[in-house]
Amino acid sequence: MDPITAILSFSVAALLVTLTPGLDTALVLRTAMVEGPRRGMIAGAGITLGVFIWGIAAAAGAGSLAAISPLAYQALRIAGALYVLWLGGQMLWSAAQIWRQQSAPPKVSAEAVRQPNWFLRGLTTNLLNPKAGLFYAGLMPQFLPRDHFGPAGLIAFGAGLALIHCVFGLIFFGLIASAAGRASAFLARPGVRASIEGATGLVLCLAAAALLLTH
Repeated sequence: MDPITAILSFSVAALLVTLTPGLDTALVLRTAMVEGPRRGMIAGAGITLGVFIWGIAAAAGAGSLAAISPLAYQALRIAGALYVLWLGGQMLWSAAQIWRQQSAPPKVSAEAVRQPNWFLRGLTTNLLNPKAGLFYAGLMPQFLPRDHFGPAGLIAFGAGLALIHCVFGLIFFGLIASAAGRASAFLARPGVRASIEGATGLVLCLAAAALLLTH
């Protein structure tokens, strides 16, 4: 496969993956709807950095470790599932707290003072997602023109392909965050926010359970 064909083919595959709903999309959508478009994009930026790291690792050959080592995959799967379960549990707890406090007098909560680091959460969610690692480990080698580049050139080419995926992701996350911003007045209602928190937390917990049950 020549470089131009590889770039075009990978771009189509990356676009399809970007538009497919998953944990990353749920995290950005929830953050943008509950905490505002800016924090949603911060989470999206963290996820995008995770994609770039996976791309470089796969181009360098490290990404294949998850595909060839059952132990490495199982460790990544369990760690990722526990992290997603913790994140989903926090959202369910937040939803319960919002419902409980709806009738209470307004006050500044610890959550309002201490905001989570959504860039780090986005990055961690992506890096601990075994499906993201296996996707790149299985996909990236097919688009590396080995007859045209040496080892260093292949890593650089792989990084360029990952950047294409990152651009698609940032545009997609930007559209999600922008749509959430237009509905900010409606989304700011406590009942709506609690519903979003609860629904997203439930989705994440179910996703974590699916990861734990997958062998």
